[in-house]
Amino acid sequence: MAEDGTQAVSVELDRIGKRFGNAQAVRDLSLAVERGEFFTLLGPSGCGKSTTLRIVAGLLDPDEGAVRFDSRDVTRLPPWERHLGMVFQNYALWPHMTVFDNVAFGLVERRVPGPEVRRRVAEALEKVGLAGMEGRFPSQLSGGQQQRVALARALVVRPRLLLLDEPFSNLDAKLRVQMRAELARLQRELGITTLYVTHDQEEALVLSDRIALLESGRLVQAGSPRELYERPREPFVADFLGGANLLDGVVRRAGSGEAEIQVAGTTVTLPVDGPLAPGARVWVSVRPEHLRLSADAGTGALSGVVRATDYLGWTLQAEVELHDGACVQVRGLDPAVGLQPGERVVLRLDPQRVRVFPQA
Repeated sequence: MAEDGTQAVSVELDRIGKRFGNAQAVRDLSLAVERGEFFTLLGPSGCGKSTTLRIVAGLLDPDEGAVRFDSRDVTRLPPWERHLGMVFQNYALWPHMTVFDNVAFGLVERRVPGPEVRRRVAEALEKVGLAGMEGRFPSQLSGGQQQRVALARALVVRPRLLLLDEPFSNLDAKLRVQMRAELARLQRELGITTLYVTHDQEEALVLSDRIALLESGRLVQAGSPRELYERPREPFVADFLGGANLLDGVVRRAGSGEAEIQVAGTTVTLPVDGPLAPGARVWVSVRPEHLRLSADAGTGALSGVVRATDYLGWTLQAEVELHDGACVQVRGLDPAVGLQPGERVVLRLDPQRVRVFPQA
């Protein structure tokens, strides 16, 4: 339940489909968002996440399927009857209105009495750290302050559902980190069910209770940030969420729960989730931070040549070309090691941190 006593809403998408001309923007999408949950729609541009958000908001009608709030069908209900707040990527502030009037707009439209409007606007601005700025115009505010006004305007109507569409994409990196911390604090404090759209994997991992990863309008995998990062079900999930290295491998021997796989000129024994036949081609997925430099060039080692390095101050990352010509990214190296392009190295992977996927 929200801090003000408003009951947060659950959201169910039941086999939603949406087409624009010949393009299928969303296909057979089913999701359930729990009350008070911070749920993120994540994916590359054009995957259908913003279209899905607009269907939930009532700004678009789906071609197929149903939208339910607390089991009530709201598929054809107009946005103003869904009791939600929405924050857009471009903030959508009225430039001729003061901060106070921008935030108060939804309350005035709902015919809330004047004293109550003033009290609730002051309360909302206090929550987002803009107390005392009621008389300013958007042109007198920084990008971060404008974003806070947009958030206050969404919160002041006390929505049961908060929708955010790439709200921090126009901010610089440092301010983006500050704003998402503020959003996380407010969401926990208010207990509002929140549906968030982003293409930024780090943002999704930091903010979300659960994430739905979309590709080409379809749901690829949904789960907690840790589940998607550590237990991806498809190569796309491993690659999009964290940039995994995908190495071409061949099964040499398969047993119960593990397999010997030839990869990059060596043979490694790795855990597998399902049966694999000898000779089957697989993708061996290993994240850059799970590769380590080694002095031992024996069985299971990956040998290669450093092609490039990036010094990031606190860490060093490198691109290494392996024995078979495949290139891998290695992160989390000690800058004191001082790797140089052209240097030969040996890498070791942690078998328990590797995922194996059959090739289609």
